[in-house]
Order: sequence, then C-alpha cells, then structure tokens
Amino acid sequence: MFSEILSRLWSLDRDVVSIAWLSLRVSVTAVCIGLILGIPLGSFIAVCSFPGRGIAIALLNAFMGLPPVIVGLALYLILSRSGPLGSLGLLFTPGAMIAAQATLATPLVAALTRQVVADTAVHLGEQLRSLGLSAPLQAAAMIYDVRFSLVTAALAAFGRAISEIGAVLVVGGNIDGFTRTMTTAISLETQKGDLSLALALGVVLMSLVVLVNMFASLLRRHAARAYG
Repeated sequence: MFSEILSRLWSLDRDVVSIAWLSLRVSVTAVCIGLILGIPLGSFIAVCSFPGRGIAIALLNAFMGLPPVIVGLALYLILSRSGPLGSLGLLFTPGAMIAAQATLATPLVAALTRQVVADTAVHLGEQLRSLGLSAPLQAAAMIYDVRFSLVTAALAAFGRAISEIGAVLVVGGNIDGFTRTMTTAISLETQKGDLSLALALGVVLMSLVVLVNMFASLLRRHAARAYG
C-alpha cells in the first residue's frame, strides 16, 4: 500500500494540481473574508458594552461549531434559482464554495478575536479609556497590539476551511474540473475503492496545510522581530 501511495504521488497529474490549487484558492479567499468580517466583529463585542452582550458572546461561541451541512443547506436555499440570490448564478460554482467556507470561518475568527482582545483589555483598556478614545478606536488599538496573536485565529480558520467537505459538497456539487476540491476528491476516491489515490490526495492536502502553517509561523516570527 505504501509503495502504491508513493507511485500515485509521483504520478500526480495536472488534474490533481488543479484540484489542489482550487482548494487553496477557495480556502484562502474564504479565510480573508472571515478575517475582514470576524476581527472587527470580535473586537467590537470585546470592547463595547450593550444590551444583550452576553447573549451575543454565547451565540458567537455557539456558531464556532456550526454544522457544515446545515450551512451548505441554508446557502443552497439562498443561492438556488428560487432563492433570494438565485439570479446571481453562484450555485455549483467556486463562489458558492467560498461563501460556505467564509460562513464557517467568520464566527471562529470573531470568537477567537473577542477572547484575545478581551484579555488585552484587562490591562490596556483603562489606559485607552483614560486617553478619551472612542470604542472603535480602542478596538483598533487593541487589534494592533494583538496582531501577531491573531495569526492563530487565521490558521484555525484556514484549517477549518480547507478541511471542509459537507457544505462545499452541497453548494459546489463536486464537479470535475470546476468545483472538485481535495476533500471532495478524497471522499469520491474512497467511495470508488481507490484507497491509494485517496491516501495520496490526503498526503497532498496535509502537505498544503503544513506548508501554510510553516509560512505563517515564519512570517509571524519575522514580523515580531521587526516590530519588537
């Protein structure tokens, strides 16, 4: 079996490279959207006091565990021809897959950001308030202060996004050459009984995750040294 996996890895063709590239492109885009939406949301909840804040925190933590299939079903209904966004024609396209992964990544980023910013506010919040800064400016200052710690949130979101299969399969359709990702390809090959190819694809997927994590860690260390 091990020799078969090695031979499959050695003979990986353009289709597999294309699948790997699509998986990486979709997941990175989804994580970027999750960071753009999740970091401000998490920091706002951490810094601001408003009615129902406790409920908002509880919901945010609960949404970290959103069932992917439920997310896929909800997006399917929204993006289908009879849905409110059906005219966009996004169903069974990489755009729908990005939307699904971003929906799963955003609560995770927001919840982790809220926790990091809340911990920072314990010793930095009073100082910022004494300067007369508004809540948005306080949140911005704290985000800057914990910017290197937020790399962990980005990596966690990336890990969830690139390993996702349920929502991606529902809204993407696993179309060969168009919406087939590493996870859906592994599922398909396993169902077909081609375990050596499925395992080879799994090795490629794990390699992508490890490389992205290594790059992010190196970037974080370099930035930490550069900015002290």
